[in-house]
Amino acid sequence: MPEAAIRLVDVLLILIVLLDLFALGTSRINAIIRAVALEGALLAALPLAIEGGHGLGSVAILLAAGTLVIKAIVVPRMMLWAIREASIRREVDPLLGFVPSLMLAGVGIGLSFALARQLPLRGLGAATYLVPAALSSVFCGLLLIVTRKKAITQVAGFLVLENGVYLVGLLLASVMPWMVEAGVLLDLFAAIFVMGIVIYHINREFSSIDTAKLTSLKD
Repeated sequence: MPEAAIRLVDVLLILIVLLDLFALGTSRINAIIRAVALEGALLAALPLAIEGGHGLGSVAILLAAGTLVIKAIVVPRMMLWAIREASIRREVDPLLGFVPSLMLAGVGIGLSFALARQLPLRGLGAATYLVPAALSSVFCGLLLIVTRKKAITQVAGFLVLENGVYLVGLLLASVMPWMVEAGVLLDLFAAIFVMGIVIYHINREFSSIDTAKLTSLKD
């Protein structure tokens, strides 16, 4: 892989990790969704940047196009629709504050980079930040899921986590058929579609999408 292509991939991966941190550090749900959408656009550019040094193949182009449409356009639009219907704007009272979340994420990212250096990787995985960025995204996604109360923010956390899994999948892009990646994207689309409907109906019935209050439901 050419040096210029490696540097471009690394820049995209660093931007993805920074967007993960931004999502953890803001209370504005609209901003979190837009950060996830921008992250989806960066993920779409990665297959093109990785294959650019060898000539773009049809698999990389199709994977990039599918990622862009679903992760950067369709899913974020559905989430923005959900917050408009539910009339929510901010994550007011998270289980873990925004500053402690960022500090914990910093520790997790540091451990991800340290762990990636110990893995016996060759080629692309060893030459770029792909593996540490993937582990960092998984960790940040888990933090969003377990430390936030609003269901829509937890959905965003699931997206961030899945983005980390997607990055790991890029290591196997040369041997993994593109249909497998397309199947993951379709599963994600279906899951977010169902979650959007659930969030809308929960808010309409109970006037809240605070998941902490779901424990008080009775027959």
